[in-house]
Amino acid sequence: MAPQHSSGDLLADRRYRYAEACLDDGDYDAAADLAEQVLEIAPRYAPAWLLLGRAREGLSASRGDPALRDAAARAYACALDIDPDDTLGVRAQLVRLGAGDGLPALSPAYVKALFDGYAPRFERHLVGGLAYIGPDLVRDALPRLPERFGTALDLGCGTGLMGAAIRGRVDHLTGVDLSPAMLALARAKTWQGRPLYDRLVEGELGAFLAGGAANSADLCLAADVLIYVADLGPVLAGIGRALRPGGLAAFTVQSHDGSGAILGADGRYAHADGHIAETVTAAGLEILTLHSAGVRREAGMPVPGRVVVLRRTAA
Repeated sequence: MAPQHSSGDLLADRRYRYAEACLDDGDYDAAADLAEQVLEIAPRYAPAWLLLGRAREGLSASRGDPALRDAAARAYACALDIDPDDTLGVRAQLVRLGAGDGLPALSPAYVKALFDGYAPRFERHLVGGLAYIGPDLVRDALPRLPERFGTALDLGCGTGLMGAAIRGRVDHLTGVDLSPAMLALARAKTWQGRPLYDRLVEGELGAFLAGGAANSADLCLAADVLIYVADLGPVLAGIGRALRPGGLAAFTVQSHDGSGAILGADGRYAHADGHIAETVTAAGLEILTLHSAGVRREAGMPVPGRVVVLRRTAA
């Protein structure tokens, strides 16, 4: 069952809003108490379980009480039981607490809901507030030859920032994204008097790449998209399948100095260089460029990242 925007009870909704305000102010005691009151009235209201979990986490951190951390995990588990598609992104909270079930922490339903809600202010916040330059970094990292690409795939195209950055070097541009609201904004954009994208597809990246024609693309792009993917292997394998021999792929990721992929407190994945190298090779690709870059800023500081350019091998 998908989570509701309202609990269905006016009193419960009012107390939920008060609980949210208390949580924002760092008053975890009051937030937890109000969330529990909401759940007495509306026990199947998943957002209240999520809020209760966050309040208990805050209390655990402030008091150093591991029992409250366990109580937070139980609240998150209740929210996930009510909303198994995880539109609220509860699984990421469980993974952070070490209580994940082995499934990807960020579900497609959550990412879709996140960006549908984010779409109206996406560009203003990302470019203006976070100094986001991912599309420019990807475009500038591509080699000058070939001068143009016949067919390009913009994976996780969003509102079209990457498409606008690369359109001058592409004959045919396809964009794919989970979010209908983001695609509507991309669809409204033009370039030299015609639509920015020749084709737009609503769908999940892995399914799109697996279902598309093999050896059909000259270029695949993913700007600030793979930060929502734990295991790069399936996506890079799909990119390797889609590219013609010699075709190029370019993307940005957040990075860390350890191994594998880790889910950060910002709800995004950071990938180690070794993880990138392993998955690239397994996908029949080779690294042309891998260099450090800050694709945006958070709390006034650049977020560590990488810009990666790959080429499909002839095999």
